[in-house]
Amino acid sequence: MKIQVNQADVAYREEGNGEPILLIHGFCGSLDYWDNIIDELARTHRVIALDLPGHGDSAVQENIKEIDQYATFIKDFIDVLKIEQVTMLGHSLGGYITLAFAEKYSNRLKGFSLIHSTGYPDSQEAKEGRDASANKIDTDGMEAFINGLVPKLFSPKHLESHQKEITEVKKIGYSTSPAGAKNALIAMKNRIDRRKIIEATDLPVLLIAGEEDQLIPSEKVFTASEKHIKQVLIHDVGHMGMYEAPKELIQAIIDFK
Repeated sequence: MKIQVNQADVAYREEGNGEPILLIHGFCGSLDYWDNIIDELARTHRVIALDLPGHGDSAVQENIKEIDQYATFIKDFIDVLKIEQVTMLGHSLGGYITLAFAEKYSNRLKGFSLIHSTGYPDSQEAKEGRDASANKIDTDGMEAFINGLVPKLFSPKHLESHQKEITEVKKIGYSTSPAGAKNALIAMKNRIDRRKIIEATDLPVLLIAGEEDQLIPSEKVFTASEKHIKQVLIHDVGHMGMYEAPKELIQAIIDFK
């Protein structure tokens, strides 16, 4: 399905009835990232997944180049759907957006989750990596960039056993607009430290980490341990729990809800 948000097409999928859950994918992903978990969650909830601007089948919105702007885009999206409050689950980049949303629009949330994501800002090395990624997209194209990126998202233990899933994630990545990808790289590079949002919010928080995550290790996910925070470590999983261990991810979300 598609709707207009800020006069641009936004693709989304919606299943089920009940309290709404909003799923936000990671960098160079799409709503298809959630295919393995939507049906189960939709047994008890209204589940909505969308393509971020310049990703999947959503149009590029050139003005969106900061994490705060993505958060406002999400607010505008749920406004169009006439949803007052959601439980928001963000994977990687989607988690950065979720935290910015929690800071700006906490009254629109019933709770939120970071899935393989963190409140930390980019290190100087990571910022340089974002610039190198943008240059690679310009010089070598999206396909070469995605081919280099995707294997790093999975646990080394799964590179042989999850070839089908790796191929699927690559295919999703190929559909990302170069402009959309570079806008997201700028946003991730410039994002601020939001660890205090996790610690200080009054909302329920679910933090999910992969034991074998090479991009965001568990110590960068589990930055606070207050009573309102639930921490879940999924063993033998890298950065892609929805592909590497969907049953465990579903159970963590169900237990949180």
